[in-house]
Amino acid sequence: MNHDHYDDQYIKSILEDVKTIAVVGASANTSRPSYRVTEYLIAKGYEIFPVNPGQAGNKIAGALCYASLKDIPQPIHMIDVFRNSEAAFGVFEEALELTPLPKVIWTQLDVRNDEAARLAEAKGVQVVMNRCPKIEYARLIS
Repeated sequence: MNHDHYDDQYIKSILEDVKTIAVVGASANTSRPSYRVTEYLIAKGYEIFPVNPGQAGNKIAGALCYASLKDIPQPIHMIDVFRNSEAAFGVFEEALELTPLPKVIWTQLDVRNDEAARLAEAKGVQVVMNRCPKIEYARLIS
């Protein structure tokens, strides 16, 4: 996969297919992008699971927050990563230990880790990097 350019249909099909999304690095601070994206995705009908160890057990944008991906009590279709490029590798590793595997791992704007992407794609997981699902949803679906 060429992670320098994504076909619009690739992105659109992901956003239309996934139903459950874990937002890793979600913030309870309403001015943070991760909060606004979480809130937006909920409004668009996705079932959202914020992941932030410091907020576990609390609600972010009305959704119960979990300490880690493995704590989420149901399968996750997509993982949206709000961590820096270096930390993203660990998120990919954690995601690739889930059963079942997520369909997609998506990293936010300015977040890219090609080594992690190769690991995920080798296991059949789709990857999108350096994109925001809120922006892409508004551009391609709304």
